[in-house]
Amino acid sequence: MSSPARSVVVVIPARYGSSRFPGKPLVMLNGKPMVQHVYERAADCRAVSDVLVATDDDRIKQAVEQFGGRVVMVAGNYRTGTDRVAAVARLFPGNLFVDLQGDEIPLSPALLDDLIEPFIQSGAEMGTLKRVMDSTEDLHNPAVVKVVTDSQGYALYFSRAPIPLVRDDPDRRVIGGLHYIHLGLYIYTKETLLKFAALPTGILEDAEKLEQLRGLENGMRIRVWETTHASLRVDQPEDVPLVAEKLQQFEVAKREVDIMGLKGVVSSR
Repeated sequence: MSSPARSVVVVIPARYGSSRFPGKPLVMLNGKPMVQHVYERAADCRAVSDVLVATDDDRIKQAVEQFGGRVVMVAGNYRTGTDRVAAVARLFPGNLFVDLQGDEIPLSPALLDDLIEPFIQSGAEMGTLKRVMDSTEDLHNPAVVKVVTDSQGYALYFSRAPIPLVRDDPDRRVIGGLHYIHLGLYIYTKETLLKFAALPTGILEDAEKLEQLRGLENGMRIRVWETTHASLRVDQPEDVPLVAEKLQQFEVAKREVDIMGLKGVVSSR
């Protein structure tokens, strides 16, 4: 757990209403609602002080309480998940706040470590993660957000479009080390989070429907770190069977690793 001087609060904004996928946080994945999978990975991260689900829906509240999670009801018409996280930050103490989107399932709590630990050391005000893209299908999928960074690791732009475009490649294939997926989580100092939420919606944010562009449009620097840890994302109902299958495969593999580790400890005694 982090020290009280640098308390890290993970907030999972979970909204029931969605034009593409109503009730998404409660979709069942291998016997658990999706929001529980996200919550448990965050709670397992040693760098995290507290985990909260922020919602405006009683069904989500009841589901979270049923698995023993902490939930706060945040009523109101918030523009984005980050604005809902800012509402929580006004109510709860904490130095650093992580916005972990409720449809981004980390497969390991180490993914959160890859964001939190360097952020604390960096002195940055806002940070996020990227991962090398290896699928040309992802490059052209508008549901998969891409990020381009400068030589110091600060975001230049986020887009649903395939960026950067390789002019001399007519096939528009993905290139490892050039194309990166942006993951659905952010970390802020409390001051920066509240400042961000007070900004007006920008034209780029409105066009791409990407809240992080509000920060870039207003001159905020967003530090981006790279992770190699996997996550699973659910964007629409068609994604559910594949995500459930991959989640099950990962959990089976993890159990096998844990068993082998336990056997190694026993045999060494």
